[in-house]
Amino acid sequence: MAVTDEAIGKIKDMIVSGALRPGDRLPKESELAAELGLSRNSLREAVRALSLIRILDVRQGDGTYVTSLDPQLLLEAMGFVVDFHRDDTVLEFLAVRRILEPAATAMAAPRISEQQLDALSVQLDALGAAPSVEELVACDLEFHRGIAQSAGNSVLCALLDGLSGPATRARIWRGLTREDAVARTLREHRAILAALRDRDAEAARSWATVHIASVEQWLRGSP
Repeated sequence: MAVTDEAIGKIKDMIVSGALRPGDRLPKESELAAELGLSRNSLREAVRALSLIRILDVRQGDGTYVTSLDPQLLLEAMGFVVDFHRDDTVLEFLAVRRILEPAATAMAAPRISEQQLDALSVQLDALGAAPSVEELVACDLEFHRGIAQSAGNSVLCALLDGLSGPATRARIWRGLTREDAVARTLREHRAILAALRDRDAEAARSWATVHIASVEQWLRGSP
């Protein structure tokens, strides 16, 4: 494992230094192994590991390439890991969302277009008064993702996407829908939307904080 870690480190150094750039094709395995002073087996294991976390793209019959290194792509692995969290750590993930999501919402206030706001409003209207858990999860995910994408920060957007994927939201909503939380949450969504329409960043930030805090409060009080 230590040899593989060394190989991973050397490939990483090549990318960080700019010797390999996004989209570049890696040299042939034999040439790269010789250049880095590695065995072909350890290099192969390193390439496999880096492809799993979307640093490298192995194309059969074509070669191995550095990916775009786009934050959304690189942070996909985090979303995969988050889906395995235990129920007793849900509040910890929500606490991180309570730090990041209001900031993203405030950043979106001056940037989000009227067309995007209209689209979010249509999504909320389409849910109706008694949506299923699946419909609510899908809407909640798209609502907050749409706002985060308008914040103008791809890293922040990718982090939020990874922290709050469908599996995480489904676990929360299956509990919340036992009471009147659906109507309350949709009201909070509309309040966030109204603040964004007014281009009021601080009101948008406050409503986003209230929205996540109310979910946290419910979960803390649930058996």
